[in-house]
Amino acid sequence: MTRLKYVTNLDKITQIPEESRMKLKSITEKYVFRVNDYYLKLIDWDDPNDPIRRLVIPNEGELNEYGRWDASDEETNYVVPGCQHKYKTTALLLVSEVCGAYCRYCFRKRLFRNDIKEAMSDVQPGLDYIRSHPEINNVLLTGGDPLILATKKLRGIIESLREIPHVKIIRIGSKLPVFNPMRIYEDEELLQVIRENSSPEKRIYIMAHINHPREMTDQARKAIQALQNAGAMVVNQTPIIKGINDDPVVLGKLLDELSFAGVHPYYFFVNRPVAGNHDFVLPLKDVYKIVEQAKMRTSGLGKRVRLSMSHTSGKIEILAIENGRAYLKYHQSREGNYGQFMVLECPDHASWFDDLPGNERYWKKPVKKMVETMKEKKQPVFN
Repeated sequence: MTRLKYVTNLDKITQIPEESRMKLKSITEKYVFRVNDYYLKLIDWDDPNDPIRRLVIPNEGELNEYGRWDASDEETNYVVPGCQHKYKTTALLLVSEVCGAYCRYCFRKRLFRNDIKEAMSDVQPGLDYIRSHPEINNVLLTGGDPLILATKKLRGIIESLREIPHVKIIRIGSKLPVFNPMRIYEDEELLQVIRENSSPEKRIYIMAHINHPREMTDQARKAIQALQNAGAMVVNQTPIIKGINDDPVVLGKLLDELSFAGVHPYYFFVNRPVAGNHDFVLPLKDVYKIVEQAKMRTSGLGKRVRLSMSHTSGKIEILAIENGRAYLKYHQSREGNYGQFMVLECPDHASWFDDLPGNERYWKKPVKKMVETMKEKKQPVFN
């Protein structure tokens, strides 16, 4: 199997001038930095604003005091350590805190810190919870990146879920199809795990994190094809990220490339107001305009994508932003308010649901169920 070289020290990236490397070191002391030689080759080092560079190379804006660690209050979704249950039929298992790429815009940037531990090496409490809740018919393996795990470990988790009759869908959130595609198409054991556990009645879905069309290399397409041939369904989700894919031409091309490869464009997300993410966030009115202009450039297959905010209260679909008003509805809802239609004022500066005057009429702050349990176990509580 191809063994990629991983880089965790900025001094190893000589394409970055020494003076710039020195300035960025303080960021790597706060947030983990990790990239591999395959992905580094996608960067055009002659372009200081190269989007692939911005995805993985630290920037000084990350030290900006902005937002909070847990912008969607994931803390309130924990039912046992390592397992979240926010929506009735879906559970999340955080099975890995390690990523292949530590994307600088990540909404779980809190996991870049050494003092936070949310993923559990022992997933048994989560499996037991899922087993005792028959309403859960799909489980998302997330983190971190589950495909970083050894295939043997991943097999054990997937086979344990397949022993639970009411779990029909297993989802795996991963950047690896474009960050380390060789890990997928060269690992026959991994593909065999998918073949054995993805059937017409009980599918495995790969929730790919492809942010830019330049990530769709020949190797990435080969990895996607290998997953599809093994029986997995591959879909994609990406936030609209300032300086990376906030261009209708770029975003339209991404939709085309995904459709050509048979990858369902699932969600465009509004980037969450997370600590360290200030330089990647756009106003809602701009996000909506960019997405609509991108959809004009692609076929109906690309137009299937939904623009959504993954908010504390649920996934809020942005239907339109016109004349200073936001037209929204709940696509998913913590409180069961599916389809709830909302019309709110949308100031030019608004970049999140909480920035819209009157939003508080439609939701209430959830109780932090797991805080005391996490404290008792000396597991860090994030804010």
